[in-house]
Amino acid sequence: MATRSRLAPVLRRVAIPALKNPKAAINPAIYAARCISTTTPNRFRESSVRSVKFTTESYPELKRDSRFAQLTKEHVEYFKGILGKESAVIDGVTSDATDELEPFNLDWMRKFKGHCKLVLKPGSTEEVSKVLKYCNENSLAVVPQGGNTGLVGGSIPVFDEIVVNTSRMNQIRFFDEDSGVLVADSGVVLEVADQFLAEKGYIFPLDLGAKGSCQIGGNVSTNAGGLRLLRYGSLHGTVLGIEAVLPDGTIVDDLCKLRKNNTGYDLKQLFIGAEGTLGMLTAISIHCPKRSKAVNVAFLSVESYDKLLQTFREAKTQLGEILSAFEMMDSQSQDIYHKVKEVKRPLDGEHPFYCLIETSGSDSEHDNAKLERFLEDIMSKEIVTDGVVAQDETQFRALWSQREGITETLGHWGGVYKYDISIPLKTMYQLVEDVRKRLDEAGLKGDTDEHLVVDVVGYGHMGDSNLHLNVAVRKFDKKVEKVLEPYIYEWIKEKNGSISAEHGLGLSKKKYIGYSRDDGILEWMRKIKKVFDPNGIMNPYKYI
Repeated sequence: MATRSRLAPVLRRVAIPALKNPKAAINPAIYAARCISTTTPNRFRESSVRSVKFTTESYPELKRDSRFAQLTKEHVEYFKGILGKESAVIDGVTSDATDELEPFNLDWMRKFKGHCKLVLKPGSTEEVSKVLKYCNENSLAVVPQGGNTGLVGGSIPVFDEIVVNTSRMNQIRFFDEDSGVLVADSGVVLEVADQFLAEKGYIFPLDLGAKGSCQIGGNVSTNAGGLRLLRYGSLHGTVLGIEAVLPDGTIVDDLCKLRKNNTGYDLKQLFIGAEGTLGMLTAISIHCPKRSKAVNVAFLSVESYDKLLQTFREAKTQLGEILSAFEMMDSQSQDIYHKVKEVKRPLDGEHPFYCLIETSGSDSEHDNAKLERFLEDIMSKEIVTDGVVAQDETQFRALWSQREGITETLGHWGGVYKYDISIPLKTMYQLVEDVRKRLDEAGLKGDTDEHLVVDVVGYGHMGDSNLHLNVAVRKFDKKVEKVLEPYIYEWIKEKNGSISAEHGLGLSKKKYIGYSRDDGILEWMRKIKKVFDPNGIMNPYKYI
């Protein structure tokens, strides 16, 4: 049981290395450098690639749309004429390019695998316009693709759709050091954008574990949430404007650089979270806040979910304007992380729940004082049982890795069923417990290879009621899916939650959207899709 005497360990002890009483917050340059990428690189071992089923095998109910034409040599020659560089076209139509096409046909979770035979890498908005116009006129289906770090199969072709990849569109176009407005190509990697802003004293208002691979166009297209939403809000609020190409080649230039522009319909909102189904984003304009001069990170343990909720309430009350992240993790997620990584735990022993709290502000002395008072208070009230505070770069990264490293380690045994959901906080963790019990009763979870399920874990962004319910498996199997779905979505609907908090719908959640949206709203979504993409060439078989 926590006592006031335990306060000293909270403020002085950390496993790697020893921690002193925090007299200075983390240098903002270190804050910029934090980049624990939890996204597996897009190159896969040959054995793992061969073991992955094609999406068409996993979803046999999907049938190729007869409206779409088959790719020909003439089509390929046209695209080569537009894009010029040999590296801008990966041609598997007229030659064998299986290895080169592999990273574009397979997702990093090894769950979705497409039959794409042609990848195009335009270098400008004008080239995207020419590509899409030709595809629309010739009934060629298209899948826009960025860093390919998604979790629901949204960026992976199903059949032989053309992948239009934005990796060559990677320029920072404009930055205003007075307003903090950034304009950049959609193919700019999130980490690159954030490091560019760090040199100017600003920060990108989105942070993800996959920041070293994901691209900002894909982030906006999926309305990614991430680790900074608690502080800076969603992309629906921070994105000021977009540049996009419609299926018929029309360039929509709405790269507004103003925070206030109350002139007519706000069309950009339709493209934020549309997952490339209405058109293809080629650039964004986004408002970026000043980078905090003082950053602190604390890693705490609690003995129950109720205590975790109490810690969150106290953090909001006592830390107020400097609270920038509140991440929760259960003991199972930490057990798997440490088992796979084989690193020392930051706290002695094991605890039912953990939270990572980050503060960021402009005054180190002020922030440190608030954090110390907060820690002393929650210890004296016996809300938390133990904790550590980072004092230097090594500790800062090590503590954040406890949270950001979970995603990667869960796939260690073969695969992961991922459910990114929003549920009212009071009942959020109950779903994890119910799913764990359900899999136990089905005889699917166990420590031996005879059991398909390794474990069920819960972690996520407590600051915005976003739970990541993950089921680590030894292989993907319909037996597991039948136990999980639609049970999970029915459970969420009963609690008035959302089946997708930040990862989108893609292919895996398309047929379940009715658990979060009624028929009337779905009908209007289909009408909007028909207006923008009457021929249905943009990212077919997904979303709605």
